[in-house]
Amino acid sequence: MKKKTFSKLLISLFAVAVVATGCSSGGSKAPEKKVVEGVPDKIAKDDQVKIMVVRKIGGDDHTAQFLAGAKQEGTSMGFEVDTFSANGDTAKFHDAISQALEKDYDGFIISHGDDAATVEDVKKITAKGLPVVAFDSNPDLASVQGVTLTSQDDENLAKLALTQMNDELKGQGKIIYLWVDGFPPMVRRNAVYKEFMTANPGIQEIERFGIASADTSVQTQNAVSAMLTKHKKGEISAIFATWDAFAIGAARAVKEAGRDEIKIYGIDVSNADLQMMQEDKSPWVSTAAVDPKVIGQVDVRMLAKKIAGEEVPQTYDLAATLITQDKLKTSAESVNMVNLAKVMPGWGVSDAFEEPWMKSLKEAYAK
Repeated sequence: MKKKTFSKLLISLFAVAVVATGCSSGGSKAPEKKVVEGVPDKIAKDDQVKIMVVRKIGGDDHTAQFLAGAKQEGTSMGFEVDTFSANGDTAKFHDAISQALEKDYDGFIISHGDDAATVEDVKKITAKGLPVVAFDSNPDLASVQGVTLTSQDDENLAKLALTQMNDELKGQGKIIYLWVDGFPPMVRRNAVYKEFMTANPGIQEIERFGIASADTSVQTQNAVSAMLTKHKKGEISAIFATWDAFAIGAARAVKEAGRDEIKIYGIDVSNADLQMMQEDKSPWVSTAAVDPKVIGQVDVRMLAKKIAGEEVPQTYDLAATLITQDKLKTSAESVNMVNLAKVMPGWGVSDAFEEPWMKSLKEAYAK
């Protein structure tokens, strides 16, 4: 999608900010106020900027890190950040948004709102004059003024994983495809997969499975186990998993079956994923990913700019990285999300949309 920007009035006057230190949403002793120079008026005039993050999916490490990144970034600037994960429950997701609308938030981050009802929810938010950043959500939100859509670069995630698989298979092999329809990032990844399969006739799909639920990994493990029983050794070369929940289940099934000839190429990463990739004789050889913590951080920065009245792109894709088992093996210590940057330079760090006034707030609240 071609990136477009929508124009908003820029705040020309900057003031000395009097902002409050973070406190729990339940309320407590009046927080100590900080005086910070060079902060936009709309941020400065608020005793404490309040942000609500509502995510539809949950129960996985990726969600936990995304929410942690958002909360950490916001609180580092003196904002109050409340988070909610519906764990895949559509009704709870929409109810959480409705309830949050009754409170005094300055802006919303909506994650994985994939249905038409999300568009209606967001219209209610923007009707109150509140800005929204939506991650991996319904693309129709682009038609709602005041909304910025963010996503992982799903096309590149798929290309990185598929190219690595194709190179290692030397263009020949039979594969299992793990994918589920109905989610914007999955739709984008599938479009790349279809193009890849057309361009590489030596790769043949012989089985596929995909379901998004509270126990996706377990159901995937059972499904792949059945496929391995059906297809004898030598009949399956690799598994392409478009979500790490799929890759986790597939890796367990492959390892339990002793089918070490099958390699797994995935998308997304977490501490659990890295641990599994580093296990002895792990079939999970590579995964393409964006640091979920960075996604949360960047989304908060973009929302803060929107609250401040500063211009923000209507769409933004976060760059993808390919993490390989071979790279992980070069480390003398166990690799996790914290020290991954030691073997993957540049991982976990982004200064996207981090304005000087944000750095000033962080310096003030770090004291």
